[in-house]
Amino acid sequence: MARRRSERMLVTRVTGVGEARQMKRSPDELIVEEPMSIQLDGTLIATTMRTPGNDFELAAGFCHTEGLLGGASIIGVRYCVDGSAVDSEFNIVTVETGGRAPKPTPRLGNVSSSCGWCGSEQIDDLCARLAPIPSSEAFDLDVIAAMPDRVLGEQGLFARTGSVHAAAAFTRSGDVLLMREDVGRHNAVDKVIGSMLLDPAQTLPADSDEQFGLFVSGRASIEMVQKAWAGGFSAVVAVSAPTALAVDAARRANLLLAGFVRGTTFNIYAPERLSAPLIRADPR
Repeated sequence: MARRRSERMLVTRVTGVGEARQMKRSPDELIVEEPMSIQLDGTLIATTMRTPGNDFELAAGFCHTEGLLGGASIIGVRYCVDGSAVDSEFNIVTVETGGRAPKPTPRLGNVSSSCGWCGSEQIDDLCARLAPIPSSEAFDLDVIAAMPDRVLGEQGLFARTGSVHAAAAFTRSGDVLLMREDVGRHNAVDKVIGSMLLDPAQTLPADSDEQFGLFVSGRASIEMVQKAWAGGFSAVVAVSAPTALAVDAARRANLLLAGFVRGTTFNIYAPERLSAPLIRADPR
């Protein structure tokens, strides 16, 4: 069932300054934000605010990137295990492994869709759960620089509302494989990874010999790196800055991390996969 992802409302638009200022009532399109509860084998594991759409991908991707599947395969994803999906307004999604996943601990609190957790002990936990990304061919610097414009051209919701984040999987040659949008940037990433998990025609980078990058439209937090690492992506390209903890995690993951990617300039924070050497270091 198609869900409404944006809503038109009347707003007051202000233009000009001083005596030339004008105010006019006009329609504007706003992004829809609703809570979604995620269950794993019938146990509530998270509630997150999200933009409706690609809900099954979001739930599957979340379970994978948070390490909750324990290597178990997903055998089904559906709305509301205990009743009518209509009665729950399509806001409860259950991921099913037939009980093969480790029994999750019930959680009642919300999971933020915008801010990550912190603490260097989290990186130690990731290193215990995830192997470093294997070294392979380098990403071309021109591909990194071009990703924001290539993804922006496919952001239909952003063009209409201006208030959603995007995540996209791309190849080493710069082709965008798939893109997802959501009010939460973490949700957008989980939707990309969930799509690759659930689509028989696609595989996660971790399960293939190909090298893929992950583009994110916001900052590169530790959780962005965690999710990319769990999916097996070789690079994370972000339009804003990373955190120091994200850089530490990327370096330990052997994952290229590029930030402030805008136009022809950007920073490389984890430089293991550059296609060209840096000519010289800035002495400042």
